[in-house]
Amino acid sequence: MQKLIDFDAIFDEKLSEYMQQNAGKYSEKQWENLIPKLYRQFGDITIPSVGNTPKGYYAAMTDEELADSLRRHVEEGVPVSDFLCRELETRDCPDALIELLGGEDEELLLFAVNLAGANTRAFPAYFKILQTSGDGELKDAVTEQLKAGADAAKDRALRLYQEGTEQDLMLEILSRCKERDDRVYELLLNAFKTSGEIPMHASYLAAYGDVRALPVLLEVIDRDDINYLEFQELKFAIEALGGEYTRERDFTSDPYYREIHGMD
Repeated sequence: MQKLIDFDAIFDEKLSEYMQQNAGKYSEKQWENLIPKLYRQFGDITIPSVGNTPKGYYAAMTDEELADSLRRHVEEGVPVSDFLCRELETRDCPDALIELLGGEDEELLLFAVNLAGANTRAFPAYFKILQTSGDGELKDAVTEQLKAGADAAKDRALRLYQEGTEQDLMLEILSRCKERDDRVYELLLNAFKTSGEIPMHASYLAAYGDVRALPVLLEVIDRDDINYLEFQELKFAIEALGGEYTRERDFTSDPYYREIHGMD
């Protein structure tokens, strides 16, 4: 079992010494720009107590050792260094990382999701997280990765939507599909027409980018019963699809308008 090294603590100690030696030499803004550069340089400096550089220490590990180190860092409360994360990222979502996605520790899962990224090998685990997790931050992170690979996630998202599972998240994922698919378009359009959540579902139509939605959007934006927030999102969606809405509207009595413009 590999020893856990708190490289960030070692860097902080060396940085403190460096800052004392160079007191008054740099402004606060200059230090903000310099510290990330020093951290990157630190990755190539041999640490006598370790017998290797931070980068080299992790590069010498197997995929399994890297994933196990990440797990132990989180479980034992030892800060996870950027050098460990970057090395795991270079391994292109190995099996050992996917195994971590099947765990229950939400902090560890968040690390694993961010490191696996939009690699389609992780998608089955991502969908399982969406179905079982109650952690909003984790589900948001998973959704972002699935949106980045929406075409590969499409069929599973369509199936889960039809099953009634996390329907809003499934629509959000589907709205990022690049390949045109009438199933996706009809689903997004129907949700816009029937959900009552105009701003959110208008944004999904805008993201999907199918100009066939323009007549429906133009019809809804012209209604007198929409509020200012709905109007703004509809106008954005229409313009995103290449359309235009020019009718003058008066929202000065709308509570959202008055709040946004400081009229109350």
